[in-house]
Amino acid sequence: MIVVALALVSPEGKVLMQQRAAGKAHGGLWEFPGGKLENNETPEAAVIREIAEELGVVVESDNILPLSFASSCAEAARKPVLLLLYTTRLWQGAPSALEPGTHVTWVSAQELLALPMPPLDIPLAQALIPMLEGVAKGKRPT
Repeated sequence: MIVVALALVSPEGKVLMQQRAAGKAHGGLWEFPGGKLENNETPEAAVIREIAEELGVVVESDNILPLSFASSCAEAARKPVLLLLYTTRLWQGAPSALEPGTHVTWVSAQELLALPMPPLDIPLAQALIPMLEGVAKGKRPT
C-alpha cells in the first residue's frame, strides 16, 4: 500500500503536524497530513488531493518536492506500507483540521520528535529536521 504525506514548512522553519482522530488506527498520534493513493493516481496528485481534503489548502505540483520515504514489512493480516514524504513552502489558504476529531499544530525542529508519532513518521521527521533548522536560520533549503 502506498501512502503519501506532506510537510508544510513555514517561513519560520516550523512544520504543520496533524493529530489523528481517536478511535482510528494510531488514534491520538501526530503525523504528517496525507493519505492513500487512489487507483491510477500519481503520488503527487494524491498529495495535492489529500491536503485539500484534510486541510483545505491548495498546493500546486510545481511546489512539492520529494524528501524521504519509510516502509514497513508485511505483518500478519497487514499489508506492507510505503510512506512517501513530500515538502512544500508554498500553498494557498490557511491550513485547518477539516476531518472530525483531528487537530493541527505548527512545531519547530526541536519540538517535532517530542510528539508521539506512528512508527513510519519518526524516520521522516528525522529526515526533515535539517531542512527545518536551515529554514529557521534563514538558509535556502537544498
